[in-house]
Amino acid sequence: MIHDLIWIALLWLIVGWIAGTFGSLVGLGGGVIIVPMLLFSATIHPQFAHITPAIAVGTSMLLIILTACSSSLSYAKQGKIDFTVGWLFFIACGPGALIGAYCTRFFPVDRFYIAFSLLMLLVAFLLGLKKRPPTKRLRWDVHRSKIIDGKVVEYGYHRLSALGLALFVGFCSGLFGIGGGSLLVPIMVMLYGFPPHVATATSMFTIFLTSIFGSAAHVVQGNVDWFAVLCLAPGSWIGGHSGAWIASRLPSQKLLLILRISFMIVAIRMLLKGLHLI
Repeated sequence: MIHDLIWIALLWLIVGWIAGTFGSLVGLGGGVIIVPMLLFSATIHPQFAHITPAIAVGTSMLLIILTACSSSLSYAKQGKIDFTVGWLFFIACGPGALIGAYCTRFFPVDRFYIAFSLLMLLVAFLLGLKKRPPTKRLRWDVHRSKIIDGKVVEYGYHRLSALGLALFVGFCSGLFGIGGGSLLVPIMVMLYGFPPHVATATSMFTIFLTSIFGSAAHVVQGNVDWFAVLCLAPGSWIGGHSGAWIASRLPSQKLLLILRISFMIVAIRMLLKGLHLI
């Protein structure tokens, strides 16, 4: 039993690093990797049979704080975070995360698997759309500019629509433990013309603030596996830094493709499990 726990702890350390790296690289937070991994662990070892969707989500939210904080510090040094926009999104994301965290308790396991798989397929689709040139689908009432790699880039947003979309993103963050960046980054890039690097960095800052709210609600409800947090935390922190480092030096198109494929594979597996086909 102890031998099995040691191997699982080492595996979780690696998974935490992978989740933190990919999450920081594209502004996701890493929950889309951690949540399925925790639920899968509950099916293969009796020691973790107590891990329900609510506990997996709560544990993921707590770890996202580390990943988002780590990567935000790195992105801040690179000057890529738009703090004004980040705080604006947080105004709505924070309350949305609290509501989502509370609603987690009402999800039966099978429906959670199905809903989570559909969300991951949506994320994979949206990440594909990020490659298209941004378009102004909503009228902007705020225009912004930022110097990135020596060039002035312009973008903007519409306050009311931004707050409404951020509320929805926060709700999904608290409900599924995904950090919210999987929806926030494509929204910023496609609707508001954010440069991908600014969208990713600003998303991680917003996720850091939002995950504090969401994880607090889960801790109060007892939805945290502290052994998993202990094992995953070091990897999540290191991954947050390494993802930001990679993003500043390499184009992420190939990694995004790998990430999309991974999302689809995990989503299909969870969908089949929710439908009792595996």
